[in-house]
Amino acid sequence: MVSFDTIRATGDVEVDVGIRIYALAARLFPICRSITGDGVRETLQVLGQHIDLTQYEVPTGTQVLDWTVPQEWNTRDAYIKDPSGRKVLDFADNNLHVLGYSAAVRQTMPLSELKSHIHTLPEQPDLIPYRTSYYSEQWGLCMAHNELLQLEEGEYEVLIDSEKRDGHLTYGEYVHKGQSERDVLLSAHICHPSLANDNCSGLALLACLAKALRARKTRYNYRFLFAPGTIGALTWLAGNEDKIPRIDHGLIVSCVGDGGGPNYKRSRRGNSLIDQAMQYVLNADGRQGKISDFSPYGYDERQYCSPGFNLPVGLFQRSAFGTFPEYHTSADNLDFISPEHLGSSYRMIMDAIDILEMNWTPINLFPKGEPQLGRRGLYSALGGDKSAGETAMGYLWVLNLADGNHTLLDIAQKSHMSFRDIARAAQLLLANGLLAEAPEQDQAGEASSSGQA
Repeated sequence: MVSFDTIRATGDVEVDVGIRIYALAARLFPICRSITGDGVRETLQVLGQHIDLTQYEVPTGTQVLDWTVPQEWNTRDAYIKDPSGRKVLDFADNNLHVLGYSAAVRQTMPLSELKSHIHTLPEQPDLIPYRTSYYSEQWGLCMAHNELLQLEEGEYEVLIDSEKRDGHLTYGEYVHKGQSERDVLLSAHICHPSLANDNCSGLALLACLAKALRARKTRYNYRFLFAPGTIGALTWLAGNEDKIPRIDHGLIVSCVGDGGGPNYKRSRRGNSLIDQAMQYVLNADGRQGKISDFSPYGYDERQYCSPGFNLPVGLFQRSAFGTFPEYHTSADNLDFISPEHLGSSYRMIMDAIDILEMNWTPINLFPKGEPQLGRRGLYSALGGDKSAGETAMGYLWVLNLADGNHTLLDIAQKSHMSFRDIARAAQLLLANGLLAEAPEQDQAGEASSSGQA
């Protein structure tokens, strides 16, 4: 158990944390990323200026569970020129213009043929869609539907200067060492190009969170993973199966910079400690967060929660993926996210970490009647002190439910008191010899169930 005072002293959020996260997200935003390639490496280099990232390169063709690491893909340039030679689409203006993993092309063709390779959003005619073609050989471009409608008949010059070749899949990892051999996994996908909320926001937030944890003594190791979606998580799992039994809690972080939600999707287990902690945090202070059950669709939680691993990994977002009109469009830009919402998301995740760190199961050593708190100096000598009354209620709730069957989080939920107040009361009772800590295996029962479907 890590002491409350240590957490309190080192866990306070700096007032400018949202501004710092936003600034880092803005640096990441212009980079053209995909599931492999130089954009991923450049992004990891930027993140590595803030935390001591280890970069891993996994060769093309490597078998990772039922998948194979694909070829590396990079794009240097792309455009469409109309019959007069004017560029009507330019990769330099927005990297969403190129279909992710598009094959190379250099041709002149009539508009009728060109249209079959252009993706638009007729229902959002001023926006550029984000589209990919990772595992099929085709070429394509994306543009605003209204701009497509303005194109006149004629011959168009099309260039996509891209390359697929044998290379590597790249991911980054940072581990903050704690006092135990148990792990918390925090993961964000690094494969999307210029989409601010999905997921420059998650990458920047986790980097700033990892930097903040360096100054903290923690019970758990915190493993930060920055990897391409799906294939990156599968690659990490395939190469780290020896580490899987050590993971007690996990969180996927994405779309954390807008003003929606907050939203949390439970792990496959449904009632793991991270599920309980996030539900508590998302509904504390009147946040009215939405909690949804696990489903095998979404981000990389579906890989970590697959039945062969069944890790307690949930998904935290502000607006849930696919539910906001800016999702996977050029409207998911730096104007869509804000320092205010990034700072609030950071605080919620840090609050959940505080619960993971401070939660334990107390046992009342004087269970017959109430122990005399006054002679131990645990009651304030000043009558009518409101804060003293709240502290006293914390003592009483903890003592009454400290039967070895309730964690501090359980007690906070039952008492409708803040987790911090309950944790503080429990620490004082422990220091005065009124409580003992239940054995580790009796606290949450999660570690022993890892891997069970």
